[in-house]
Amino acid sequence: MVMRAIWKGSISFGLVNIPIGLYPATRKEDISFRQLRADDLSPIRYKRVAEADGEEVPWEKIVKGYEYEKGEFVIVTDKDFEQAMPEATQSIDIVEFVDITEIDPMFFDKPYYLEPQKGGKKAYALLRDTLTETGKVGIARVVIKTRQHLAAVKPKDDALVLELMHFPDEVLEPAGLELPREEKLGKKEMDMAKSLVETMSGKWKPSEFKDEYRDKLIKLIEEKVERGGKEAPGPKIKPKAATNVVDLVAVLQKSLAETKKKTAGHAAHHGRKKMKKAA
Repeated sequence: MVMRAIWKGSISFGLVNIPIGLYPATRKEDISFRQLRADDLSPIRYKRVAEADGEEVPWEKIVKGYEYEKGEFVIVTDKDFEQAMPEATQSIDIVEFVDITEIDPMFFDKPYYLEPQKGGKKAYALLRDTLTETGKVGIARVVIKTRQHLAAVKPKDDALVLELMHFPDEVLEPAGLELPREEKLGKKEMDMAKSLVETMSGKWKPSEFKDEYRDKLIKLIEEKVERGGKEAPGPKIKPKAATNVVDLVAVLQKSLAETKKKTAGHAAHHGRKKMKKAA
């Protein structure tokens, strides 16, 4: 896969300026669908119609409007957008450095890789290694296209990552949710739960996880195409019931036993694989 820079500029902190290119660090593997008429599978088109009379409106007669009161609008023009637009400095301006542990993960939104451009490798490496050794991240402001973002500059192996962040007013508090705050938990329950967590603990291996739903859906679609669009009978899925509070310790004990059995099975399987390789 060839990576292309979606933005070029620089990172600045103090008087240091590092030319960089910005590259996507994630991708969406979505399956696209079209809406069809059930009778003949004709694709559905959409028309832009006015609420007042139901008439179709051509693009050249469409303007943007802000509803400041119910049913009351003010037109917002391109000139208005230009006046409100933050200055595009083509720079990721680091305003402060903070400990990564101080940032709630909910603030992080979307990561991008940063690549040093000509003449920027040494300063890039200096910033990356400094952040790694200090456990800090750079909090920055950056304008990409027409929007200003809050962002964090973070080290990741040999790379620097720019992770766009939510502004504080975009992160919601769980106000109004009925959450357990002073629930009485027995020592036996806590000990069993900790033991289960310990037994299920391991090293983070992202390669072991995949979008099983997407893979299964593609397989089902391919099989349906082979059947000429005919449905195939499938099992009915029943939602899991909540664990009964009275049986909580018993459920934990059963979970712990099954997890230990599964872990022992994995260990034996890996042991046999190692022996085969050695042979």
